[in-house]
Amino acid sequence: MICDRISTCACRTMLTWMSVACAAAWCAATGVSVAEPPGQGTAPPRLVRQGSATQLVVDGAPFLILGGEVGNSSGEADYLRDFWPTLRALNLNTLLAPVYWDRTEPAEGQFDYRLVDGLIREARANHVRLVLLWFGSWKNSMSCYAPAWIKVDTTRFIRARDSAGRSLEILSPFAAANRESDARAFAAVMRHLREIDGDLHTVVMVQVENEIGMIPEARDRSAAADAAFAGPVPAALVEYLRRNDEQLAPELRSLWLAQGRKTSGSWEQVFGHGLATDEIFMAWHFASYTQAVAAAGRTEYGLPMFVNAALIRPGYLPGQYPSGGPLPHLIDVWRAAAPAIDFLSPDIYFPNFAEWCRRYTRSGNPLFVPEAQRGADASVNVFYALAQHDAIGFAPFGIESTTGPAAASLAQSYELLGALAPTLLAAQGRGIMAGLLPESPEQPQPQQVILGGYSLRVTYERQAPPSLAEGGAAPPAAAPRPAGGLVVAIAPDEFLFAGTGLTVTFAPAGSENAVVGILSAEEGTFVNGQWTRRRWLNGDQTHQGRHLRLEPGRVSVQRIRLYRYHEP
Repeated sequence: MICDRISTCACRTMLTWMSVACAAAWCAATGVSVAEPPGQGTAPPRLVRQGSATQLVVDGAPFLILGGEVGNSSGEADYLRDFWPTLRALNLNTLLAPVYWDRTEPAEGQFDYRLVDGLIREARANHVRLVLLWFGSWKNSMSCYAPAWIKVDTTRFIRARDSAGRSLEILSPFAAANRESDARAFAAVMRHLREIDGDLHTVVMVQVENEIGMIPEARDRSAAADAAFAGPVPAALVEYLRRNDEQLAPELRSLWLAQGRKTSGSWEQVFGHGLATDEIFMAWHFASYTQAVAAAGRTEYGLPMFVNAALIRPGYLPGQYPSGGPLPHLIDVWRAAAPAIDFLSPDIYFPNFAEWCRRYTRSGNPLFVPEAQRGADASVNVFYALAQHDAIGFAPFGIESTTGPAAASLAQSYELLGALAPTLLAAQGRGIMAGLLPESPEQPQPQQVILGGYSLRVTYERQAPPSLAEGGAAPPAAAPRPAGGLVVAIAPDEFLFAGTGLTVTFAPAGSENAVVGILSAEEGTFVNGQWTRRRWLNGDQTHQGRHLRLEPGRVSVQRIRLYRYHEP
């Protein structure tokens, strides 16, 4: 659950003798140090509200995740160890890593925590936090990480079926044995985390399952699924629709209204006949299953929990993508069925990054991007997510394989954002900050932002300046550079801009007939929370007082003061 506010003084509690004994025994077995980090003994990580924003609080203070997710087969400590120099060079503060059900419970009721222990040991040694990803019943729709003892027993552990009656490599969400086994295993992992990390808080959040969804058809056709589809829509879902009528996702609301806002009946009676109804049906049952798993884990250790979604390619229909997952048009179904889940997250691999962020926040859902394309544009997408949508954090996928210009750009961004984090966290939820990102990286059009009483016209510069190669020949075309950033109104007539490839001009926000001028512009950074100027920019770099420019090819921060004057 999300707390109403951040306490100004974190409650300190003494470790019980039992928790000390558990931690000591685990450390003796794994070789992990129990040296106390700052905040040892504070409340576990939790979500709190600040204005309109939701923030992650770790060791009593808001925490901004500048993260990266390792590849699906890169989460074992022995394999990951060689990549830590690369990860440290990227300046990330959090690693997202999978925990595999089949490795954790190789035989029913027998648990092996070496995978989790190794991740925590390596994270502590390298001074980063962890977000653990539970690869349980589903990973990218399929049940590839279910233990062998579940896979081979298809009588007890029922599979989903297609319309031809063929069994799929997908555990059916309609089978109680599937759900109960996953819930027991997840609860065991969360209990272990509490015992060995409940006072040190290396692990700050947990993802439940991974990219849930039905494929290659829109719904499960097993006997239990068909019986449920013919039965009534659960009263809890109908009550949620009725209570939240005006705030429902438009796609869901239109289906319900088209059927006359029925408050009882079968799925097709309430939502109509078609693939959309099939998907709503699966969303409810996937979410209900996930609720049982998450609730079992939360009973053991109440860390923030979320689910992630594989997004929809343009033109794809339910069944052609992982259908019924935590997608934005199904957010209300997931909220109604899975209150133990704190928020829904997008895995964004498409170029329209800003659009997907908006879709995941349009109903008050907190934004966290656990997977993103790891190319050069990740280095500016993170600015936009944190500033425009008060994101909890951001993490490119396959982070251990990030190299070349993409790695250099992301390292620069994370270093700068680490210095800016106190400023950004203080601004989140207060309406004094905006993200700057073109809707289409291929055709970056100018944008207008209204902030702090000013109208900001932002243009994006993705191309390197032209130059001649040796002998006067034109050089080969350079790859487009990332362009984007953020702006924070830090005082009346004063702003911080951070990012790369931006040019900004200023005008009054209202109808005032005035000219806006630049009093001063400085390039610098924050050191120990204090602004430190590196360059005074009132000349050529501001086009003689006519604009602010963050040049392409590097990230930087500028502090600018404005004034207004009237034409005679």
